Amino acid sequence: MQYTFDNRKAVVDTASGLVKGYEHNGLSVFKGIPYAKARRFHAPEPVEKWEGVFDAGSYGYVCPLLSNDRPNGELYVPHRFWPMDEDCLNLNVWTPAPDGQKRPVLVWLHGGGYEAGSSIEQVAYDGANMARLGDVVVVSVNHRLNILGYFDLSDFGEEYANSGNAGTDDIIAALRWVRENIAKFGGDPANVTVFGQSGGGGKVTTLLQTPAADGLYAKGINMSGVIDLLADETGSGREMVEALMAELGLSSVKDLETVEFRLLAQAYRKLRPEFQKAGKYVGCKPQRNAYYAGDPNQVGFRKETAGVPLMVGSVFSEFFSFSPSPYDKSAMSEGQQEAAIRAFVGDEGADALIPLFKKAYPERNLIDLTRLDYIFRTPEIEYIARRSALNGSTYSYLFNLDQPINGATTPWHCCDIPYVFHNIDLVEHTHRPDGDNRLAEKVQEQVFASVMAFARTGDPANDSLPAWEPCSPERESTMVIGEDSRTRENFDHDLNAAVRKYLAPAVARQMAQGRANIQH
Repeated sequence: MQYTFDNRKAVVDTASGLVKGYEHNGLSVFKGIPYAKARRFHAPEPVEKWEGVFDAGSYGYVCPLLSNDRPNGELYVPHRFWPMDEDCLNLNVWTPAPDGQKRPVLVWLHGGGYEAGSSIEQVAYDGANMARLGDVVVVSVNHRLNILGYFDLSDFGEEYANSGNAGTDDIIAALRWVRENIAKFGGDPANVTVFGQSGGGGKVTTLLQTPAADGLYAKGINMSGVIDLLADETGSGREMVEALMAELGLSSVKDLETVEFRLLAQAYRKLRPEFQKAGKYVGCKPQRNAYYAGDPNQVGFRKETAGVPLMVGSVFSEFFSFSPSPYDKSAMSEGQQEAAIRAFVGDEGADALIPLFKKAYPERNLIDLTRLDYIFRTPEIEYIARRSALNGSTYSYLFNLDQPINGATTPWHCCDIPYVFHNIDLVEHTHRPDGDNRLAEKVQEQVFASVMAFARTGDPANDSLPAWEPCSPERESTMVIGEDSRTRENFDHDLNAAVRKYLAPAVARQMAQGRANIQH
């Protein structure tokens, strides 16, 4: 691999003016390109053309967060932190060359719900390996979050009509920029795949349900983005807005546009718990209205999007691997594991769950049942059934590869991201202590090849994996990715129903004891 750096090259003439990135290791890289501008709570507007050359050699600002949390869990989800400012509507591009070729384009939407995160937050978000090894153009997007991007002021004037979805409008503005400019970066504007994890996966769904996004993308990949925690906001934000104004001593809504964000966030954090407890509108999630149709598990998918192929999946444990496990499965016999399960869920629950778990996951230790996700998987099963009723191009997967932390830890929320980006070498948790990473490398090739095949054709099938058929409402054909990757039909549906009945209450009791350490 040849490492060269040259910032005298990689100049592209965009609709807003010249941008200069740099060449490095066979790629042209552009960072922090403005795609729109916006006043607080208002819809994004086009960027004014600039004179001269815009220096796209540095990442742009990321959206301000409501709080400055102490970093934790970095071995599980390695992060990067960056300067924050409301002038955050920018994007990054990695391309093999700005040469006019029509390569597939993949637009990454970051996680963090609709409240946190950034396009560069996780180390594994780096698009260089994906662009180089896949011969594709990768774009990652910053947009407004939390109350800056999802806060309803529509009762206070037409200018705020869609402030409850301003962050989604930002993403749509970024996709318009891609459609207008990406050909000059070597990408095909007619072959754009939007993909994202957690809140980023939720944003893929939000785009499907927003008519203004139609025609701006061709395919979608929703990674761990189907969860009831991201359910829509409904109703009016008037009461919260008025409470904020009172808390801040403001006399008009216009003053909310200019009050220092630090003070606005402080007041919001103070008021939010009381509003949440009362079940009132608090914002920070998409708002169902005339612009956004709503969560498809509640209102159905828009039929206008039937032609958009979709990959949908999650990982084995999701949030539950963030809680310390009281069990050392490497030192437990199967009898000891069964006894632990009976102590956890009771005899009736164990009698129902154990045979179903063995059937669904014959390769796993029995005690892994206590780490099995249902928070994502339950709504995901319904989501896939609804989506596959529209078309023959809905594909299901489950990431099932343990990571070599503390011996072997069931896969957690976010741990599949490095495999998608071909970035397992950038994070610690994929590396075995003995240096034998052949299994992780094999799975990385399988995941990456599937994503690249899907980006090219709308079908993830490829030579590295067994046959992968699309789903139907009656038959979910799930590619279970792990040591022995293969498709399984409706493999966990009965198990999932039993888990909701017997395991969920036990897990809720455990989490109530404060043992969970959940992060995006």
